[in-house]
Amino acid sequence: MGEMINADGVELWVERRGRGPDVLLIAGLGDPAEAWQAQLDGLSDRYRLTAFDNRGAGRTRSPEESVTVARMADDAAALLRALDVPAAHIAGFSGGSFIAQELALRHPALVRSLVLMSTVARPDAYFRSMTGFWRWMVESAPSERALLEAFYLWIYTPRAHADGTVDRLVEETLAFPHPQSVEAFQGQLASFTGHDTLDRLPQIAAATLVLAGELDIATPPRFGREVAERIPGAEFEVLPGEAHQPFQETPELFNARVDAFWRQVEERG
Repeated sequence: MGEMINADGVELWVERRGRGPDVLLIAGLGDPAEAWQAQLDGLSDRYRLTAFDNRGAGRTRSPEESVTVARMADDAAALLRALDVPAAHIAGFSGGSFIAQELALRHPALVRSLVLMSTVARPDAYFRSMTGFWRWMVESAPSERALLEAFYLWIYTPRAHADGTVDRLVEETLAFPHPQSVEAFQGQLASFTGHDTLDRLPQIAAATLVLAGELDIATPPRFGREVAERIPGAEFEVLPGEAHQPFQETPELFNARVDAFWRQVEERG
């Protein structure tokens, strides 16, 4: 069961699981803490995992001020402090990886290591056109089901569309009792589209693993490679046959890879 945690004035919905080194999981556009269910279940035997709803997603309300990546990074930092976590392994997915980058830049002492999945340092014209389409798609789709079916074309592999995985995810999302409003979706989307850390990434000192899906059309591997090249010592890996959200499609593969990385970081001390 989760709970509301006051993180420097923002009430964040938080799910915690397990024992061991602390891991903070930062979700992407529109995703609640439940997006990380396979990690909460699969890694809790050796880590203390914390997942939460970013402002404007799930059960966390969006404050009246505009949503920015920097503010959401400050929310993550405030959450760690509220939970008395001195430093954590940080895993961020898509827009959550943008937040993770800012967290490492703005609050480096809180970051034990970074895993950046489906990440970008500076959106290009293609990315901006894509998110511009998403902005009016969420307003114009004839139904929530039609919106999800269209949106998930960018997120999951052809395999997941063929084997019923996407159908299951659509049903689970439609059944979720805390849907994101159009305004909150667009607010998060605008913040992620305006994200830019490219020139600051060399300041990140934390051990970093950058993962990209070979078939990802939303954040193709070229974006992740650019991020890894800018962060000193970062590892970069392309996951064959995967798309934007492999931690849901093939969680055993993802969990094993991040577990190996975190173990290496822990061994190095």
